[in-house]
Amino acid sequence: MRIRLHFIQRAAALCLAVVLALGATALAAGPSRTQARQEDLDALYAGLKSVHPDLFANTPESEFLAQKAEIEGRLETESDVAFALDLMRLTALVKDSHTSLGSTGSLMAQMHFYPMMLSWRDGRWYLTAAPSADSALLGQEVTALNGKTVAEAMDRFRAILSADNPVKLRREFRQSCMAADFYEYLGLAEAGDPLVLTLGGGKTLSLSPVSAQELDSLAYLGATITQTPATAQTDEAYWSAFLDGSAQNGTYYIQYNTCREDPELPMETFAAQVWSALDAKAPARVVLDLRNNGGGSDGVIWPLLRVLREQMDLGSEVVCLIGETTFSSAIINAVELQEMGAVLVGDSTSGSVDHFGSVRSFQLPNSKFKVGVSSKYIDLGTLLDADAGRGVVPLEPDVSVPQTMADTLAGRDTAVEWLLAHPERLSQKACPAAPLTRGRFLAQLYEALGQPNASWDDPPFQDLLGIEWYLHPISWACQTGIAKGTADGGFAAARPVTWQEAAVFLTRAANGWKLTPGTVRTTPLPGALANGVWDRAALEQAWAWGLLPEDADFGKTPTRAQGDAMAAALAAIAHR
Repeated sequence: MRIRLHFIQRAAALCLAVVLALGATALAAGPSRTQARQEDLDALYAGLKSVHPDLFANTPESEFLAQKAEIEGRLETESDVAFALDLMRLTALVKDSHTSLGSTGSLMAQMHFYPMMLSWRDGRWYLTAAPSADSALLGQEVTALNGKTVAEAMDRFRAILSADNPVKLRREFRQSCMAADFYEYLGLAEAGDPLVLTLGGGKTLSLSPVSAQELDSLAYLGATITQTPATAQTDEAYWSAFLDGSAQNGTYYIQYNTCREDPELPMETFAAQVWSALDAKAPARVVLDLRNNGGGSDGVIWPLLRVLREQMDLGSEVVCLIGETTFSSAIINAVELQEMGAVLVGDSTSGSVDHFGSVRSFQLPNSKFKVGVSSKYIDLGTLLDADAGRGVVPLEPDVSVPQTMADTLAGRDTAVEWLLAHPERLSQKACPAAPLTRGRFLAQLYEALGQPNASWDDPPFQDLLGIEWYLHPISWACQTGIAKGTADGGFAAARPVTWQEAAVFLTRAANGWKLTPGTVRTTPLPGALANGVWDRAALEQAWAWGLLPEDADFGKTPTRAQGDAMAAALAAIAHR
């Protein structure tokens, strides 16, 4: 039997877990406290510099050194909690969601907490945990904390929370907003003073800090929810089932909660089970849910992706659900699904598309804090057309369907219910200004010429993944001589196409189909096009035939919109 947990109750546990991560063991006999702290501070900075591939990418070294010197000035006098927060603050300067400070042991006896929890829904903050005596206020909007808007308070928390995008910052804030010591450290509250929450309608709630043990008496909004959706998160790594109430041939749902192999159900076995289920019923839509997936190893999912690619070739639509919790390797998997042609539905992720990752760890010598540090930069744009033009930003859904508070209280899954109510085939969001890649441009030409017949064997170039939505167009282009690849046997499909390459692809396609234009341009080839030319004949022909846009900035990479225009020009000649 699957154990279904309330979303808000899980979030409350996460909130407490973040606070617990600040714990540290008491210093053993040996160096003095000040000396031990200095050693830890030096070790932290040295470790960050030695492991991180580009430590000063977001913050100059001078700021690191200035903050380190400021911390050194109070090593002798500050509390253990304040020293821990100092280390967090120094680490947060990296502005990298994978580089952060954790620990072993506990400072819980020295820390205090405000007995409450906030959750983000509908673009607002809501009170979702409070003292039992104030349970009537649960579910009300929270607009301010000690006179600061929640956004202003969260911006203060930015100084100690590791985040490379605003969604990740919001998630980290939500998981740590009950720690009273944080408010004191950041100048949002005085030691021992209550935190005053301003609620909707002008009501207020004053909460005095309490010990960790006193948090046991909290009332949670989730406790009042009497039902859970069939798609609620479970403890299983992955599972699947057909959903009741879905239209046409049904909706097949797959929940993928962690990028890790289940030793009792290897992914190869699970993927085979999925294939059997799909083969038996041939659903119109397959939904892969990554909303609860915080990462692991991005390669675990590949047997399943191959099954989904085959199912897409048979006509099924694949939709991928994403949300705030989607992070790290799950982000990579979501972008891979977009590369397959799947549509992303849900909410923005806390993980960034391109990001520092591949975490390595070390431990500080005295406090025993564990430090996780990114060891490389992951640029998906070098591998996937779907990442073109993105960068270090949250992964946005093609169709935005965030979970609402009303549905949360009713025990409903907003995104899944929306999908069941909208059985029509969905489309990826158009990004006309994104750089035009080599693979996408060949797909545009393939469509322009009416999807010519070609054989679909193994990928024609060794650097193709074999799941790309544009795999057939590349196979066609290879078989017809339009695309000949690189010297090493690859194709670099995700690399932005140059104007010179575009001209070569266009003229090879036009000549291969024995096309002739109705009219030709008489204006000379722009000088910007001739820079670095290696096939002037192709450029001259593509220009004269009107296949290259007349008003483009040829000093910049072609865009997807310009690719569509070039393909349309070719189609006009082919069908005149």
